[in-house]
Amino acid sequence: MKKTAFRQPTARPLTAAAENWVAESSQADPAPRPKPVPAEKAARLTIDLPPDLHASFKAACAKQRTRMVDEVRQFIEDWTQKHA
Repeated sequence: MKKTAFRQPTARPLTAAAENWVAESSQADPAPRPKPVPAEKAARLTIDLPPDLHASFKAACAKQRTRMVDEVRQFIEDWTQKHA
């Protein structure tokens, strides 16, 4: 059986841009923690959205560092409290 020699990888120093990116991200506010979902069995809701609306919603949630499901759940909670 033929043996193949492998070189151990060497660490490269980070560039100034990478160092700045890490420093900026560590100073930013941490992502908000999602509210815990009740322990009871959840009911599933499926909706169809136009692709452009879905993409816009997904981008807006990513910008806010929230999950889409948390935003939809919050909207439904607020709406049902208002209309109950």
